[in-house]
Amino acid sequence: MPETTSGPPVLLVHGFASDGHTDWITTGWPSALTAAGREVVVPDLPGHGSSPAPTGSAGAKAITAELARLVGKLSEVDVVGYSLGARLSWELPAQATVRRLVLAGVSPVEPFGAVDVAAALAFADGGKPPTDLLTNMIARMVTAPGRNPAALLRCVEDLRAEPFAPAAGAVGVPTRFVAGSDDPVSRGIETLVDLVPGADLVRVPGDHGGALRSQEFKTAALEFLA
Repeated sequence: MPETTSGPPVLLVHGFASDGHTDWITTGWPSALTAAGREVVVPDLPGHGSSPAPTGSAGAKAITAELARLVGKLSEVDVVGYSLGARLSWELPAQATVRRLVLAGVSPVEPFGAVDVAAALAFADGGKPPTDLLTNMIARMVTAPGRNPAALLRCVEDLRAEPFAPAAGAVGVPTRFVAGSDDPVSRGIETLVDLVPGADLVRVPGDHGGALRSQEFKTAALEFLA
C-alpha cells in the first residue's frame, strides 16, 4: 500500500437490493483504490445490507442527505455510484464537497415509477408472481436470500415519490458516465451526459451486472479519478 494518499477518499454507492460488500468489495474495488493511494468509504444504503430498515423517509433527498453527513467531515471526496447508487450520487455535489463523480449503470428516467408495490409485497408474502415484467423483476430482487423485502419496497415507494428528474446545471463537477454495452437499464444515458458540461461517456462490456463486475469499468473510473 502506498505510504501517502494520492487523492481524496472515494465514496462507493451501491445499487438497489444489493449492498456495499456485494457490489464493491467482492469485485475488488477497495483493494484497487487503496493500491492507488486512496481511502475508501463503502456504506450500505437504508434497508440494504447491514443498514436497518428506514424509520423515516427513504426517498432520494433523505438518503443523499445521509450520504452527505457520512462524508461531511472530509475536505473533499470522489464518488462512484452504480445503478441506484449513481442516481443518488447525481444529487451529492449539491450537498457535499465532491471533487469528481463517476455515474455508472444509471437510468435517465425514474426506474421505479411503474412498479406495483402491492403485487411485489404479496409475492414476498408467498403469493403469486407479479404478471408485469418490471414488478416481477423487482419482486425477485427483494426476495433474494438475505434481503428485507418490506424495507426494500418501502425504499421503492419513497424513491418514486421523488422521481428522478435530471436537469442541466444540477451537476457542476467533472463527471464520467459508464454504461454496459448490453445494459438496458442505462439505455438513453447520453441524455444525462448532455446535461453535465464537459462530461464523457465510456462504454464497457456487459449487461447491467456484467458491466459492474468488469475490469473495464474499474479501469475507466480509476483513470478518471487519478
